[in-house]
Amino acid sequence: MDLWNIDKLLIFIAFVIPGFLLLKTNAVLGLEPIADSSKQVVDAVAYSCLNYGLLFWPILMVENSSLRASNQGMYFAFYAFVVLVSPVLLALLWRRLRTTQLLQRILPHPVAKPWDYVFRQRQPYWVIVTFKDGKQIAGRYDARSFSSASPAPEQLYLQETWVQNSEGGFERPRTNTAGILVLGSEIRAVELVNVLLEETDGDKANTTGSGSKGLAADTP
Repeated sequence: MDLWNIDKLLIFIAFVIPGFLLLKTNAVLGLEPIADSSKQVVDAVAYSCLNYGLLFWPILMVENSSLRASNQGMYFAFYAFVVLVSPVLLALLWRRLRTTQLLQRILPHPVAKPWDYVFRQRQPYWVIVTFKDGKQIAGRYDARSFSSASPAPEQLYLQETWVQNSEGGFERPRTNTAGILVLGSEIRAVELVNVLLEETDGDKANTTGSGSKGLAADTP
């Protein structure tokens, strides 16, 4: 097939590109598994048709108006929105709806793994990681930390590692360390403790004194 024939190229853009954009946005948002694009052509066409179906009335109004003759810039901008922007907005809206309590009664949560659900929120935590051999490490997950996301295997980078006290709490940060990488295959459990407002990066002094003792007392 001569894809570069202008008519065939327009058909390809109109009925494949919007669906692919929607599928790729879904994959980034965790709503769809990342798949080979060559196997998603039928799905892309179906999603493109859904996109046009939802925008049927705006498209009909534009086509029945004199916009194409009076303002071609606005006319082509409208179809650029339909083809390139609308699919992304639909994916974002669908993810928003999927996270509501109403839809979760009949549909599963769009994020499949608790690992992704917790760490995608990008909240700071004090972290205690227990390995399969029973050993533990303690650290801080904050703005400079990082966690992997599906479909990559679970891995965690903690920007700080801390020495634990006899009660299992956080005694002090280890010196001369740039953090630690933790492999998910070796983890048995990850305990998360909320970071208090006074324990932010700008006020670390509170965490090494009475603040760390209070945290230790609250940590089982």
